[in-house]
Amino acid sequence: MKRLFSIVLFSLAVTAVFAGGPKNQYVRITTSYGQCIIRLYNQTPKHRDNFIKLVKQGFYNGTLFHRVIQNFMIQGGDPDSKDSVKAKPGAELGNGDVGYTIPAEFRDSLFHKRGVIAAARDDNPAKASSGCQFYIVEGKRFSNGKLDTLENTRLKGHKIPEWQREYYRSVGGVPHLDQNYTVFGEVVMGIDMVDRIAAVKTDASDRPKTDISMTVELLSKKECKELDSLTGIIQ
Repeated sequence: MKRLFSIVLFSLAVTAVFAGGPKNQYVRITTSYGQCIIRLYNQTPKHRDNFIKLVKQGFYNGTLFHRVIQNFMIQGGDPDSKDSVKAKPGAELGNGDVGYTIPAEFRDSLFHKRGVIAAARDDNPAKASSGCQFYIVEGKRFSNGKLDTLENTRLKGHKIPEWQREYYRSVGGVPHLDQNYTVFGEVVMGIDMVDRIAAVKTDASDRPKTDISMTVELLSKKECKELDSLTGIIQ
C-alpha cells in the first residue's frame, strides 16, 4: 500500500511539472535562406530577457545579417541595417546600437560550440554586451594541438574542459571566444540556415553582397512546451 501511495505521488508530481508552462523560451529566425529555432538559456537571464523584450517590440524585423564569415559566425541586429540611407549598398554596418549594454553573464557550462547565439560587444574592459547585436556560431573543428595553442595564447591560460574539447574536435565551434563574449542560447533546429548564410559572397567588410534580412518571433507557450518535450529539456 505504501509503495502504491508513493507511485501515485510521483505520478502526480510529474504530471504537475508537465501541466505547467514551458521551461524555456524559443524564438524563430526566418530569412530567405530558411529558418532556425533557438532556445534561450535560463542560465543567462539578463540576456534572455533583453532579447525577448526586443523581439516583442519587433526590433529585429527587417534588420540584416550584416557581417558573415564562413567557418566562424553570422552577425546581425544592427538597427542601422534597416535604415535605407545608412544601409545603402556597400556601406559598412555594425556601429548601430540601442544605447545600453548588458552585463557579461559568463558560465563555465556555456561555450562557443557550433550553433550557439552570443552577444556582440565593443572592447569595453567589463566585457559588457551590446544591447542588441548578436551572432550565431557556424565554427569549425579543432585538433587537440590547436586547442592547446589557443589555451596558451588567445585564452590566456584558460583551460578548456575535456568534455568541451570533445565537442570542439567532433562538431566544432569557436573556442577562442569563450569567457570573452556571453553565450545566451543555441539553435535546436535549422542549423543549415546558418551554413547557407555563412557561405554567401561578401565584400571587404564581410557584408553579404546581397542583403539578408531577418524576421524574429517568439514561439507560443504551446510550441515551447512541445519543444521542451521534444528535446528532453526541462531546466
